[in-house]
Amino acid sequence: MLWWGRFDPDYSRNRVLRNLLKEAGWYLDDFIPRFSSLGLIEARLRNIALPDAVWVPAFRHRDFLAARRFANKHNIPLIFDPLISAWDKAVYERKKFRETDRRACKLLKWEKQMFATADLVIADTVPHARFFIDSLSASEDRTYVIPVGAEEAVFKKQPASLPTDPPEIFFYGSFIDLQGTEIIIGAAIQVPEAHWVLLGNGPMREVCEHRSRNHSHISFEDWIPYEKLPDRIGEADILLGIFGTSAKAERVIPNKVYQSLACGRPLVTRQSPAYSELLQKSSDCGITFIPPGDPDALAAAVRTLLADPLRLPKIGEQASNSFDTWFSENHLQEALSVMIAELA
Repeated sequence: MLWWGRFDPDYSRNRVLRNLLKEAGWYLDDFIPRFSSLGLIEARLRNIALPDAVWVPAFRHRDFLAARRFANKHNIPLIFDPLISAWDKAVYERKKFRETDRRACKLLKWEKQMFATADLVIADTVPHARFFIDSLSASEDRTYVIPVGAEEAVFKKQPASLPTDPPEIFFYGSFIDLQGTEIIIGAAIQVPEAHWVLLGNGPMREVCEHRSRNHSHISFEDWIPYEKLPDRIGEADILLGIFGTSAKAERVIPNKVYQSLACGRPLVTRQSPAYSELLQKSSDCGITFIPPGDPDALAAAVRTLLADPLRLPKIGEQASNSFDTWFSENHLQEALSVMIAELA
């Protein structure tokens, strides 16, 4: 399997899938061109060995065209794991262009060509797969869902313990609109009996710090090394997912959700069709689902969990069970195997 593009091999999505492919018996070779647009020329000059399949990983839309030409030239199938839509991000998340702007239309046409010509497309959730098919021209028959999951060698179940005094409510992320960090601050202000910690950095952090400047029970921490994150999760009593109201927030399950569940900590996050209905209706899944964009609902959910602190270790155990049932590497390997069978 030739992984093609200027990708980050240490990004969680890539690490998980690469490990699963190796476990399935694939040998992985990496081709990282100096310039994405000249990848085909560089591949020819370097005389790279012909693989059985080409994989264009997360966020590497710019590498797709050269990889597609290489695959066409040698009659090799191409797998595309975009994780996001560049058009959706530019128009609806960053609001860089209006939907009717000619640049937005050009970007959409460019991206549709990728999804339509990929031999196999991977989405991380069912709603994301539906979006790729309905909005970006991906083939319904050749689009597969493989959840993001968590690296189980890194995010191991943390020791159960009774809550600290005061109990700690923990969020980590990149402070973007999708995550709804302003919703977290709105809830935190209502629950001063807990210590609320927001770790990370990004565009909304300054706004959040400003709103919470007179509330000493809310604090902020900077990024820590990736391998130390499981221990930091283990220090917290309740973990927070995302609470944004955008269409994209409705389609995704972020890394932090998988990682928090893998570590065995109670989780509060927004309702979303990205989760199985069966999971959302379960009373013992270790996850509290609330409406998006609702700080009052988040505050109420946290207060309900804190009302019986002796139950938190049990709820953490339920969260761990949910990870094993729905999102474990075994589950991902099964989904990957179904997709890989198409290559035959």
